[in-house]
Amino acid sequence: MKKLFLASYFTAVAGLLPDFIKEDLTGKKVVFIPTAALHEDEAFYVDTDREALQKLGLIVEDLEVSSASPKLIEESISSADYIFVGGGNTFFLLQELRRTGADKLIIEHIQKGKLYMGTSAGSLLLQKHLVFDGVENLELAPYLNGDFTALSVIDFFIYVHYGHNYWGDDEEYMRKYYDKFDVLKISNEQVITVDGENIEILTAENN
Repeated sequence: MKKLFLASYFTAVAGLLPDFIKEDLTGKKVVFIPTAALHEDEAFYVDTDREALQKLGLIVEDLEVSSASPKLIEESISSADYIFVGGGNTFFLLQELRRTGADKLIIEHIQKGKLYMGTSAGSLLLQKHLVFDGVENLELAPYLNGDFTALSVIDFFIYVHYGHNYWGDDEEYMRKYYDKFDVLKISNEQVITVDGENIEILTAENN
């Protein structure tokens, strides 16, 4: 049964995780994949997300898949209790997961019921395909060759950072690029939770 925790900015919604997962997080290991942010100029969110996981009592094990060996990738993902995939360039992330085979491992463990946590790019990764808008740098992902097929774990599309107008007017942007899709919109203070067939949008308090 799928258990997914899909955010725009994990740090802002981390407090909602314990009630969702309904188990003691202390001492559990999470494999932390920061690959999407590898070429980002400002990636403060990688550090804040890592710290948020640690504050919940989790043991965080970093896995930078673009430079890790196939053996390390398999061992890290398989041995972890949970999977976390961070934000950044979604297309570079997809390329590196596909190139290393980490994409198939992640899908396999999600299907086995392992909790998957994504933030921004890490959330969009689970769609049927990525939506190209001309903003993200495709030069970082030449090996995709225009094939933006993603992990296809969820049937809906996600619009992240809604309400923050990161790409101009959100409503205009959605009409232009997401008009044909079944879209769930989440702000930085919201998270989409998937527990089997149950899908909810939760909002963090005091934000």
